[in-house]
Amino acid sequence: MSEADHTAAEQDYSDQAATFGDRIVAAREMMGMNQAQLARRLGIKTQTLQNWEEDRAEPRANKLQMLAGVLNVSIVWLMSGEGPGVSVRDDGAAPPDLRDIVAELRELRALQTDLANRTLRLERRLIGLLRE
Repeated sequence: MSEADHTAAEQDYSDQAATFGDRIVAAREMMGMNQAQLARRLGIKTQTLQNWEEDRAEPRANKLQMLAGVLNVSIVWLMSGEGPGVSVRDDGAAPPDLRDIVAELRELRALQTDLANRTLRLERRLIGLLRE
């Protein structure tokens, strides 16, 4: 999902449906930064940040702490949506059906990521067994 798609999508869900990546996008935009600027401040590649924002990967603890500091939000908020952070827009502008669809898509994306990670772990385990 491109940065423009993320911005447009932000208007169609609530804090409860926001993912880790959505919270990064919301906080980054509240700070007035684009992806390249934030990546530079964190000392990472823009692609790495894009993967975080698209929920394809998560930062290690040291980068998570740095990310929270640069974005001026709590680590707990980044991870869970609870605590000090920014509020993701939910002014009722989008019809409830659209918000439900976006929430379901985000849930499916999280499930896909989980399945991909499980598949990778099994593949690594299988390769390890084959080498024995």
